[in-house]
Amino acid sequence: MTATQQDFTTTSIHRRKLLGWLAGGSIAGAAMMALPRAAQAADAMDTSSLEPHGAKTLEELTTKLAAAPRRRDFKTVPMILTHKHQWDSEALDAVLHYSAKPKQVWDNTDITSPWLNLMRNSLNAQIWSYKHPDFLAVSATHGTCHLALWDSYIWGKYDLSAMIGGKFKQNVFLDIPAAMQGKTAADYNDPAGLFSPESNCIPLLMQRGVVFLACHNAIWEFSAALLAKGHNPDHLSHEQVAAELTNHLIPGAVLTPGIVATIPELEIAGYRYTK
Repeated sequence: MTATQQDFTTTSIHRRKLLGWLAGGSIAGAAMMALPRAAQAADAMDTSSLEPHGAKTLEELTTKLAAAPRRRDFKTVPMILTHKHQWDSEALDAVLHYSAKPKQVWDNTDITSPWLNLMRNSLNAQIWSYKHPDFLAVSATHGTCHLALWDSYIWGKYDLSAMIGGKFKQNVFLDIPAAMQGKTAADYNDPAGLFSPESNCIPLLMQRGVVFLACHNAIWEFSAALLAKGHNPDHLSHEQVAAELTNHLIPGAVLTPGIVATIPELEIAGYRYTK
């Protein structure tokens, strides 16, 4: 293992292990706080495989993302990232080099929009209507949507609910809906099942292969907004707040140096842009 690799802490979670993380309630120590409703639902669900039958290339990507390191031990981060070790370069490269088609990148910015529902609808039609089991949906997550990529510790410490006018009191996008209890993947046409509007949450979409890209620029700008509002209980510098927010991205998220710059890279790689 190289020195650079030793500097990394791996928090990437295979989709089949994601519910184990939710139920266990601990990743990277006590700072990764439990998600109670998600854990309760996890115990009653059969989500051992939500991948489409025959999705070989998608499964290969899952394996690569699970093995790719994520650095989550930053002390400070600068405004502009200039070295690959400052973002999740290996995981991002795996996404950029995904060979199956079609593949779609969603420009997600408004947390109050139906962003998760739209990606789910796209998945359903691509997989079952157009028969593309290896279809890949990628969330280019920034704007207020980026709030959904922080764990409950950060939501509580920095009162992220106030950043969106109290619209969501906590990160409900990580909660597996109670309606999913007892559901299986057998009936994809169940109107209240794992592929229905009732299942619009990040963990279940990750189980289906959706990749959520995080944005360093959004992290930097949210850090500035928190400082401007006086939400800085530890009296940290801008660089330190940005580092803490980076360290508390949800498991499985892929940190990029900036979403608006990464979208063109995805388009060059053959991803279809969708707003």
